[in-house]
Amino acid sequence: MNEHEARARFQELRKKDGPVSADELDGIWAALAPVRPEEILGEWKGGEFRTGHPLDGMLDEAGWYGKTFSSVHDAKPLMCRNEAGELYSNRELGQGEASLWTVEFRGEPTATMVYDGRPVLDHFKQVDAATLMGIMNAKGVPAEGPFYYFFLERAPESPHASPRSEEAS
Repeated sequence: MNEHEARARFQELRKKDGPVSADELDGIWAALAPVRPEEILGEWKGGEFRTGHPLDGMLDEAGWYGKTFSSVHDAKPLMCRNEAGELYSNRELGQGEASLWTVEFRGEPTATMVYDGRPVLDHFKQVDAATLMGIMNAKGVPAEGPFYYFFLERAPESPHASPRSEEAS
């Protein structure tokens, strides 16, 4: 699968209401370009792919909105909405916040969010200028998974510059 095909298939699966194959998501991941931590600064609205992972649906139950990367040393992995609809960083659920690093995952260095209080890493690749694909990895998870797959879309009100502005041809 080439990058153009991967982007198109990603968009189809993102809109799918129902289960998505982790194997197909892995194929998409392999075709996408890595991204640097500095390129993803800003506010992001999140969503998940339902693959049958034990975390499927749990973030929705917590009121998860997305992630905020204020700087490489100030990442908020669990931006949630309270009962009044206001956004806040759910430090309790995340056992702290996080930072952004470049970490090798599946043989490629890419932007990765390292949680402060949990042995969890969220790896990112660029789908297009306003969309990231994420794979959550954690201590104790075998190299073949199961992984938690999610996506982030740049929030319209985000004050930060977009990631590389390559055309999604």
